[in-house]
Order: sequence, then structure tokens, then C-alpha cells
Amino acid sequence: MLVDLKTILADTREKHYAVGLFNCVTLEMTKGILAAAEELHSPVIIGPAESLLPGASLAEYADMMLGMARRAGVPVALHFDHGFTPELVEEAIRLGFSSVMYDCSMLPFEENVRRTREMTAKAHAAGCSLEAEIGHVGSNGSAEEAVAKTIYTQPQDALRFAAESGCDALAVAIGTAHGVYAEKPVLNLDCLASIAGACSTPLVLHGGSGLSDDDFRACVAGGISKINIFTHNNLTAARAAHTHFTESVGAFELMPFITEAVKHETMHHMRVFGSDGKA
Repeated sequence: MLVDLKTILADTREKHYAVGLFNCVTLEMTKGILAAAEELHSPVIIGPAESLLPGASLAEYADMMLGMARRAGVPVALHFDHGFTPELVEEAIRLGFSSVMYDCSMLPFEENVRRTREMTAKAHAAGCSLEAEIGHVGSNGSAEEAVAKTIYTQPQDALRFAAESGCDALAVAIGTAHGVYAEKPVLNLDCLASIAGACSTPLVLHGGSGLSDDDFRACVAGGISKINIFTHNNLTAARAAHTHFTESVGAFELMPFITEAVKHETMHHMRVFGSDGKA
């Protein structure tokens, strides 16, 4: 069943679990993620990001994923992740995405608040939730480079931003980075605890694919409600195709192997996040 982000995250803080956003770009990945959610009775968030639009348009992703989300027997939010371009965020809202992220985190605080507040009003008018970001999550590279590129979220800023923007979820910067890590990331769990203590809005962890299971559990215990995963599943899908490819095997024959591999990878993360059995 298709639900919005606010609904799917409503009791995460109280019940000490997080819901995974598993970015997906193909039918096989989407099927695997939803199959994992069905088997574990877990809520789940799926969808593309703006950086993944070269693979397909927003309309094409919506054509594939909306029907699958609506038919699912567990709560599913269809989310447009890391939308930097306002026109694309508004298009996702019109297409029926139940959640969008409008990322203005590189702008000055006041401008981030203003733009987020305006987009939140548009999203809410359409029954869509909105996620924003404050601080900035670094790019992949060494642990030192990631930390250097990270603008850590301050608790008092998170509280003010959530109140003034009206966002339904807030991505915070505590030391993670996007992409494949060259070295183990350095998480600032004290910073996370302070943010969670000050701000009741559901908190989001980006750059999750390089963290250990213990890191994830610590983040959930510290107040994270939503965790973004793409790199793990993206590489898992590619490895499955590579493992089972021969000169006599075509794309169609590879589909079930990719779906099954992504399903098992997703199930592992759902168990670590504690979302299994929460649907």
C-alpha cells in the first residue's frame, strides 16, 4: 500500500527502529526490495534520486514503481531522493510520489528554510511528505576527506529549521558520506544524540552504505528514523549479473538472480534497522 513518509516514520522513534530508503533504478531491484519487505513484514521506502535520472525519467520511474507500491501488502513510500532542482521536485509531486526530498543544504541557513518552507506547502497540498537536509553530508573518499567536507548539523539549528520549514523528516550530517568509502567513516554519535534530544522531527541518515551493522544499530538507538541505502544494492545487483552471465545467458535469464540477490541484501539491512515485523 502506498503511504507518505510522515506516516511510515510515525512511530520509529518511539519503537526504536528505522525504515530503509532503498534507492532503486531497475525492475529487478525494485522487485527484490519489495519482496524483502513482504517477506519480513517491514515498511519500506523506494525510489530514485535526481542523480539517478540519467537512467530513466521521473515519469518512467513513476510508471514502474507507483503500481508496484500500491499493490504491496506492506506500507511503501515512493520517494524522490536528493532533489536539488525545484522543477523536478514539483514534477515528482505531480506524478504521485508520496514523498520528496528538497535538498537546499548547500545554501545559507535562512535561504534553505525559505525554499524548504515554500516546497513543503506545495507537497502538503498534494498529500505528499517532504524531507529536507541541514548541514551537509560529505562525498566519498577517505574518512578524513569525508569529515573535512561535512558541515555538521547543530542541534539548535535542527530544532529551528524543522519548526520554521514544516518539513516531515530532516537529514542530518554526523560524519557519513555518499558512495563507496575508501576508509571507515567517523561517526559523531554525541552530535546525533544532541540533535535527537532537541528535535522531535524524524531524523534521516544519508550515506549509509559504508557503515557496519553496529554503526547502524548505534544510529538507530541514537534517534535515526530513516536510513538511505543505494551503493550496497547497486553493487549486489551488478555482482549477481556478473556471476551468472555466460555467452549463452541473456538479460532475461539474469533477472531472477538479480532480484533474489537484492532481496537478500535488503532483508539483511531491514533486520539490522529493526523494521522487520513493523508493518
